[in-house]
Amino acid sequence: MVSDTGFPRADAEADFLKVRRQQRMSGLARKVRGDEDRVLALDEVLKAVGNRGEQSLGVQSIPVDHIVGSVDKVREFDPSFRPTSGRNRARWERLAEAVRRGQPIPPIDVYQVGDMYFVRDGHHRVSVVRALGDSLIEADVTRIRTTLSPDGIRHRGDLRRKAMRRIFLERVPLDRLARKEVSCNDPAGYPLLAEMVEAWAARLMFREGVLLTAAHAAARWYAEEFSMVMELAREGGFVEEGEAEGDAYVRLAGTRYQLFGEHIWSEEVFEEIARAKGKQKG
Repeated sequence: MVSDTGFPRADAEADFLKVRRQQRMSGLARKVRGDEDRVLALDEVLKAVGNRGEQSLGVQSIPVDHIVGSVDKVREFDPSFRPTSGRNRARWERLAEAVRRGQPIPPIDVYQVGDMYFVRDGHHRVSVVRALGDSLIEADVTRIRTTLSPDGIRHRGDLRRKAMRRIFLERVPLDRLARKEVSCNDPAGYPLLAEMVEAWAARLMFREGVLLTAAHAAARWYAEEFSMVMELAREGGFVEEGEAEGDAYVRLAGTRYQLFGEHIWSEEVFEEIARAKGKQKG
């Protein structure tokens, strides 16, 4: 609950002191956890998911808690848009006083990526509105279409997984249905998986004496290799709890080659993988 003494100027000064105190305490906690104490940068997110163009949506009300990043002031605000210094204190307090007096403030200017918003102009307005507990703010929105869905991104740590998946899908252009099944929780699994797919496609083309496009090779790998292997793996209980199927395939295919030195799948292969796993546990 935001306190209101009836003196907007004094309340605005108290508001700033409060958010700065919260920012300092939050910053200490993030430092202990090893988290970064700054908002997401738009260019980092677009580097991870790709940029397919922009579309102006005009002025509309947007949820304040979906504003997660900035175009160019990532170090001036923490992830909750609290100022990280007192350099612009007077400006912040003037805005807070205006909001407390019920005066209108201009719409902010943002980019929309998925359900996230990145501030191009209006950082202090966002900070004040958020500190005073408002849930909506007027914004001039420009939506950015991305190559890869940005769903699931909330922190900087999520970006590497998205970037590795985007690169994987550029190398292995699976169709929409296959993409839903072929995924890795571990970002390091994507380059290994891409190399396995490309090697499988190379062996196929050599065996059949044909040249396949990347999309055709990806479709055949999914239909003739991945789907078959993962069906057997699921039925045999070889997929570990919480393990993504892409990670499971990389693990099983790698273990198979270590044991046999061949690129085949059979009951004998899975039995030997099971025995090897049992020995590791023992």
